[in-house]
Amino acid sequence: MSLIGNIIWFLFGGLVMGIAWFLWGVLAVVTIVGIPWARSCFVLSKFSFFPFGKEAVSRSAVNQKGDVGTGTLGIIGNVIWFLFGGFWLAMGHLVSGLLCFITIIGIPFAIQHFKLAGVAFFPIGLTIVDKR
Repeated sequence: MSLIGNIIWFLFGGLVMGIAWFLWGVLAVVTIVGIPWARSCFVLSKFSFFPFGKEAVSRSAVNQKGDVGTGTLGIIGNVIWFLFGGFWLAMGHLVSGLLCFITIIGIPFAIQHFKLAGVAFFPIGLTIVDKR
């Protein structure tokens, strides 16, 4: 079922937002200073292309230990990310989600957009895993 959802998602919204995440990642790499954020952008670009059957969780929950992205530096990184890129990507997902809610068929896609909007606000310290 998630395969069908991912195909429909990719064709009707996932492609645009996945490209947006990818372009923010490229912009982050070009600035050199943004390289730490670029990795998150590329991982979340892939997640935005095909979100069904996957979820974003804290890396500390998966690895059972903290790292740079899940500690104080991760919080600082997320605040910086929010100010420069996260707000705009989250707004893109929120607008896309609201547009999906117009039809009954679009409601599952709207829910995915809202989940991705939450991830867009604070992506540092998250990883993407398969739902169990």
